[in-house]
Amino acid sequence: MAYYDWIKALHVISVIAWMAGIFYLPRLFVYHTSAAVGSDKSETFKVMEAKLLRMIMNPAMILTWITGLTIVRLGGWEQQPWFMAKFVLVIAMSVFHMWLASCRKAFAADRNSRSERAFRLANEIPTVLMVLIVILVVVKPF
Repeated sequence: MAYYDWIKALHVISVIAWMAGIFYLPRLFVYHTSAAVGSDKSETFKVMEAKLLRMIMNPAMILTWITGLTIVRLGGWEQQPWFMAKFVLVIAMSVFHMWLASCRKAFAADRNSRSERAFRLANEIPTVLMVLIVILVVVKPF
């Protein structure tokens, strides 16, 4: 199973890329909320947000899912309690990703209704999820 280590490496790389984007996009939204609609600043944020989501976050999330499920299958961990808990948290992270994508669409259409504070608070969600996921994978507490 020499390919197993390559799959794990690809999984870690894709998770890092996904998390980098999932931490950065809400931060861009924080700054975007202060930009006047139609301004050069707002239009620049729109381009940055779209590229981050489409070119980095979406492919990284998809690759994370593919490699992660492959690792689980090869390891035979489908029924392990720690994995089932992790699976739920990764689904939650994916739902958060989709929420960010919907927020990006609202900004792109100049219809954002959320405050800077809302995006600052939202930025904490992936941190909590990531910490719990890493603990489940590394410690396997149950």
